[in-house]
Amino acid sequence: MIALASDHGGLALKNDIKLLLDETGFSYKDFGTDTDASCDYATFAVPAARAVARGDFERGILFCGTGAGMNYTANKIAGIRCVVCSDCYTAILSRVHNDANMLALGGRVVGFGLARTIVKLWLETEFSGDERHKRRIAQVSALDSR
Repeated sequence: MIALASDHGGLALKNDIKLLLDETGFSYKDFGTDTDASCDYATFAVPAARAVARGDFERGILFCGTGAGMNYTANKIAGIRCVVCSDCYTAILSRVHNDANMLALGGRVVGFGLARTIVKLWLETEFSGDERHKRRIAQVSALDSR
């Protein structure tokens, strides 16, 4: 199951990705927002990221104007490895090398077609499990307790 969240700047893109998830059979929960009224991204990013960190959801996808605000907010939550992405290569390697559990997309940066491709690749790509990548993830995860 996928956790979704957006602010007003990412709402239209989130709604389009929800259609993609419906088409491809991925279940999800939308943590908001559901309006295009100006709002704060952290209000919606934090509950979604906490739910992913707790293990309630396998992964999460966040949307704001650039993806940056959602990204750095989610990465404040221990256990989250969120990547802001606007290309397919990063989407794939964020999973293969970094085991990213959250993806942030910019509704004002990435068009619907590219976003759909990025999301599909990101959801379909598995972590390699290579020892060097596990070691690096463990080094970064150790920072969560500091």
